[in-house]
Parts: sequence; structure tokens; C-alpha cells
Amino acid sequence: MRSTSPRGCVRGFGVGFLVAASAYDLLIAGGFGHAPWPPAAVLLAGLAAVLWPAGRRPRWLTPQLRTAVPAAVSVLFTTGVLLAGYTKVPSGPGEVLILLSLLFVAVRHCPWPWALLCGVLDAVALLLLPVRYFRSLDEEVLAFSVVGLVLVGITAGLAGYLRSLDYRRTVAVGETRRAERVAIAADLHDFVAHHVTGILVQTQMARMMAARQPQDLDPVLAGIERAATEALASMRRTVGVLRDTGPEAADRRPVGDLAGITDLVEGFASPGQKAVLHRDPAVCDDLPHEVQAAAFRVVQEALTNVRRHAADATEVTVRLACPGDRLEVTVADDGRGGTQLPEAAHGGGFGLVGLRERVTALGGTLHAGPRAGAGWQVTATFPVGRA
Repeated sequence: MRSTSPRGCVRGFGVGFLVAASAYDLLIAGGFGHAPWPPAAVLLAGLAAVLWPAGRRPRWLTPQLRTAVPAAVSVLFTTGVLLAGYTKVPSGPGEVLILLSLLFVAVRHCPWPWALLCGVLDAVALLLLPVRYFRSLDEEVLAFSVVGLVLVGITAGLAGYLRSLDYRRTVAVGETRRAERVAIAADLHDFVAHHVTGILVQTQMARMMAARQPQDLDPVLAGIERAATEALASMRRTVGVLRDTGPEAADRRPVGDLAGITDLVEGFASPGQKAVLHRDPAVCDDLPHEVQAAAFRVVQEALTNVRRHAADATEVTVRLACPGDRLEVTVADDGRGGTQLPEAAHGGGFGLVGLRERVTALGGTLHAGPRAGAGWQVTATFPVGRA
């Protein structure tokens, strides 16, 4: 059996109260000897605008149409009462509640400047209700108008406050999405730069081997093919994420984890370079996802820099260790800075800066510098919250 939520109970009570108040309006009109159909038309128009379920409203029934038409009908009814010379045509609480509800909808949901126009029309219709009964602007009408102004101010103020909260929420969501897309674009740059740099290095190697060792070209060409395929896959995934605005987009963000580091190191190895991964058994796979993704990016950027700035390195060592409650990632090479890459392929030098920001944001540290003797080493440590 499905239980009713508190919100559903409140909504049901409000609907019942509004219908009961509208029925009371009709009883009042009948008690004064007037035809019930004019106030009934006003009430039906207002009830349809307020109570029509959101999921079943046709597209043409916009908020501005819902709030303007019943108010216009109410004003026309009041004008007709004055022109026809009827005396003491009462207006009950049902119409008052309907007009206040329409005012709330107009201020909160109508697009600007329709919110102002529809809100003013609803307020005018509400303030004109006492004129039907008193037919003059004496002190009693002014007293009712003051009460109406208070109700209008409270309703419009509450709707305006909620509208401002909706706007702030929309802006915050937009800024969050924009920042996420900028981060995704940075990820795309790093992933593609890693693969394209590998393609460039292996292409140079293939050109040299074509003249000296043509029989050994197949592994190099296979590496170029694999790197190109992975680069295209990364771009395809990232473009899919950037096009998607749903909450599931973040799940397809092209970041890696500790398991992906193994493939990264294996794919880096080439006939002229040896890549080795040493993983401490204490390093488990249930570390926080953001830590694993940052560790993957550290290894990726370090390996890319080896290709760019130390193409003469013969061995690259990647170590994953867990001393205490921290994850330590180390990438070291034995290169002496020799490279044959074109100057345009060396990059702008912002990779380590971005990595340091990412590592620092997770409470870790990043150090990059020359090793004793020869080579370069990048070391990153991350807290993993484990004793």
C-alpha cells in the first residue's frame, strides 16, 4: 500500500479548502438573489488555472495565460456589475484565494516582463472586489483595500523571494557545469596530448627503423595504431560528456584510476624504452576515486614529459606505495634531457602547474626535480584517510 507524503497531504488539504471556499462564494451569491453563473464563470476560470495538473497542461497554457485570463474575467465581472447598476454583489474568500494564488504564480513563474504585467492585473482584480458590494470609494472600501494591499504585498514578496532563490540555484548550477566542462576540457587536452606525443615519438622511431631495421617496424606501427585509437576514443567520450547536460554525464568523465596506470605504463614501453611498474601490495583498489584519478593524471603527465623532454631515457620506473595513511606515486627516468621532438611539441609548461593544483586540492604534495646522477623524478603524495 502506497503511503501519502506530507507534501501530498498539504496539497490535498489546500485543494479541498480552495474548492470549499469557492462553493461558499456561490452560496453567498445565491443568497443575495443574483444569478450564480457570472461568479461561477470567474471561479471556474480561476480554479482551472490554479488546479490544472502540471503534467497534463497543454503547451499553450503558459503561466502568463493562466494568470492573466482569470484576472481579466474578474475585472470584467466587476466592470459589468458597475455598469449594470447591481447593488451589493458580494465576493467571498474563494475568489480572494484564487487571485492571490494567481499573483503568486505570476510573480514566481512568469517570464519578465510578463511577471510584472500579470502580477499587476491580478492585484488590481483583487483590490476591485470590494467595489462590487459597496459601489463607492468610501472608508469601508478603503479599509478593505488596505487589507488587500497587505495580502498582495505578502504574496508578491514571498513569490519574489522564492523566484530569487530559483535564480541563484540556476546560476550556481550553471557555474558548476561550466567549471566541470572546463575541467573536462583540460582532461581532454592531457589525454590527447599524451597519446599524440606518443604517436610523434614512435613515428620518428619508425622513420629511423625503416632504413636500418625494417623487419622490426610492426611493433612500432602497432603502438602508433593503439595510441591513435585511444586518442580518438578519449575525444569521443569527452565530446559526449560535453554534449550531455544530464546528471549521468559526470560518470563518463574521461579520468583513470589505479588499474588504468598498468595499461598506461604498458602502453608507454617501446623498443627503445623500458617502462616498469612497481606496485606495493599495500596499495588497494578501494581508495577514493578522486585520489585514484589524480594519481593516474600524475603518471600520465610525467610519462608525457619523458617523451617530450627525455626521449633518450632507456628506463622509466613507476612506483605506487602506501606508507602509513598516504598514497605515494613516483615516476623516475634515467634520461639526460635529449629529445628530437619539434619545439612546437614541447608544450606550454602548464602541465605540472595544473597537477600541483589538483594534488594540493586533495591535501597532498607534488615534487618534481632532477635525480642524483641523471634523470628526472616526479613524486606525489595523497592522504587516503586510513590508519
